[in-house]
Amino acid sequence: MIDFSSMHVQDLLTPEGFVCECGKIHKTDLKIALIGRGVVQKIAEVVRKLNCRKPFIVYDLNTYDAAGKIVEDVLEKNGIEMSRMCFNTRARLMPAEWELGSIIMHFDPSCDLILGVGGGVINDLCKIIGKAVRLPTAIVATAPSMDGFASNSGAMEVNNIKTTLYTPVPSAVICDTDILCEAPLRMIWAGIGDMVAKFVSIFDWRISHLVNGEYYCQAIADIMRKARNAAAENMEKALQRDKEAIAAIVEGLVLAGIAMSFSGVSRPASGLEHCFSHIWEMMALERGCSYDLHGIQVGVGTSLASYALSAWRKWLSDSENTKNADLSFDRQAWEDNVRRVFGNSAGELIASANKSGRNDPRARRKRAETIIENREEIIKIMDEELASLEEIIVKMKTLGIPTMPSQIGISDTDALDAFVCSRDIRDRYLSTSMMWDAGALQVIAKDMKMYLENEVAVRVL
Repeated sequence: MIDFSSMHVQDLLTPEGFVCECGKIHKTDLKIALIGRGVVQKIAEVVRKLNCRKPFIVYDLNTYDAAGKIVEDVLEKNGIEMSRMCFNTRARLMPAEWELGSIIMHFDPSCDLILGVGGGVINDLCKIIGKAVRLPTAIVATAPSMDGFASNSGAMEVNNIKTTLYTPVPSAVICDTDILCEAPLRMIWAGIGDMVAKFVSIFDWRISHLVNGEYYCQAIADIMRKARNAAAENMEKALQRDKEAIAAIVEGLVLAGIAMSFSGVSRPASGLEHCFSHIWEMMALERGCSYDLHGIQVGVGTSLASYALSAWRKWLSDSENTKNADLSFDRQAWEDNVRRVFGNSAGELIASANKSGRNDPRARRKRAETIIENREEIIKIMDEELASLEEIIVKMKTLGIPTMPSQIGISDTDALDAFVCSRDIRDRYLSTSMMWDAGALQVIAKDMKMYLENEVAVRVL
């Protein structure tokens, strides 16, 4: 088996890719990945290596101060012409139609490269614009805040509904640790949250392979295992703005995008923990409210998933539970709950669930039988993938990184609704899908409700 985990990031970017024992050829369209001190000074060299002459640079006032001015100075000194568009704000940008339209209104069609300077939102906006105008993109990261720098998708708000739009992978990612170390602390929290999430995402991927027959590649999973472990080991130093620790975090974030390209799906980097964040964003948009940084929400989602999986392990270990599980399904009650939680988005979600047949009683019973037959193997996988996660969550709490919904303005009700409805937002087999198949989802939801209430009680005291 190919040992991707022992390879340097740039070595993974060979255009011919890698023939794997899993039966696929793994490759990415990312051509250049620079991570380290002072690498922003190579931006002119990167532009030329991409065979481009004139980049169209996108930033806001904050990211201009962080890196935009440096980028412009380096390009100017090297005789590279450029056009630019700056969002004239220090407020948080949103990944929505107005922002996309603003970029298009200022776009210079004589340019041959879209060059973003910023974090997740600017990166996603540039990837989508790049796809629309059929130009390559590149990103100079200003914060180690999320795992989408090298991915083939962008998270967007379309008609006030959070959705994922697929795009070409950026051609280059430049992560200068001198710049990243100066990022706001919350953005470093977000990057850490998006990396510890990989404990749950890899577990979910393996479970879906076991129960649902989904494609899984051990070599790709190993990329994420090494990256998530390095991030967990370096989180304390990263919060102290240690450059090597920040490099470990951002390398993991870039590797997540590469792993997604290699697999063709977001599975290596996204599982139940990401669904908490997606649902909270959907709720906020439905209500016209703001929401926190994606990675911070994912970190809280990872904490909740860790607790739920611990409760699930106990439930699954008791054979009496599996023998007496209630596999009944009240379709009307389920629809009513989806409509209550998701409002205007509910109709689309219900239609998707009906089309995929994931609530079909015969298919569910078959999956439940597979779960029971493989109970010991599931527990073994939990021990292999999640053994250190509880300890990591405790460390996050000690370091002040949010791990509970109340810390980011999420109510207990919204946390529980996100848990129960996580299996409803897309056709993807999750930990909660497995719990529902086995008749344990509502039992564990009640257990989580007590956990959340006790946490609040402890905070009040």
